[in-house]
Amino acid sequence: MTTVAVLDYGAGNVRSAVRAAAAAGAEVTLTADHDVINDSDGLLVPGVGAFSAVMTGLQNFGGGELIRTRHAQGRPLLGICVGLQVFFARGEEHGVQTDGIGLWPGAVTGLKAPVVPHMGWSQVSAPEDSQMFAGIREERFYFVHSYAATQPPPDTKVTTARHGSDFIAAVEDDTTWAAQFHPEKSAEAGAQLLRNWIGTFS
Repeated sequence: MTTVAVLDYGAGNVRSAVRAAAAAGAEVTLTADHDVINDSDGLLVPGVGAFSAVMTGLQNFGGGELIRTRHAQGRPLLGICVGLQVFFARGEEHGVQTDGIGLWPGAVTGLKAPVVPHMGWSQVSAPEDSQMFAGIREERFYFVHSYAATQPPPDTKVTTARHGSDFIAAVEDDTTWAAQFHPEKSAEAGAQLLRNWIGTFS
């Protein structure tokens, strides 16, 4: 059976991601064990809380290097919410800059919108040839965030959404995928996205 490791770096409220990945057809383990992670077919990086706190949690057990190595090897990787944000070079929160994992250049900054956080269901604008959004390009997804990236990484497929202004809702970088929204909280559309991801390596 296809195996997925959900990265356990101390963040709360990740059980929904574990359950959703299992429902999508994978054998799922919530773990920080390097051997288990390296042996897994896919690695899911959830993100809950502040950019700096997530980076601290990852650095405490070498999670950033695990992610960089998997990305460089072209092995399946999925980041969710702040899990997408830390793939960028840096995050800027309350005037403080924190280095990210650096898979992609650019910064994650505060949303420019009349109402923050962006909380609720929004439609996304995905490329026609997107694997990530195959069968769900017209669907809506559930967002909860106050920060976002706006600079598209080079040589990737970028999906956008709008809240006050346009921001990056998802990135497809070969075998590395990332979503600013929460597929595990996005009903059938989110479930299909997870099936799309798992289907690329099962």
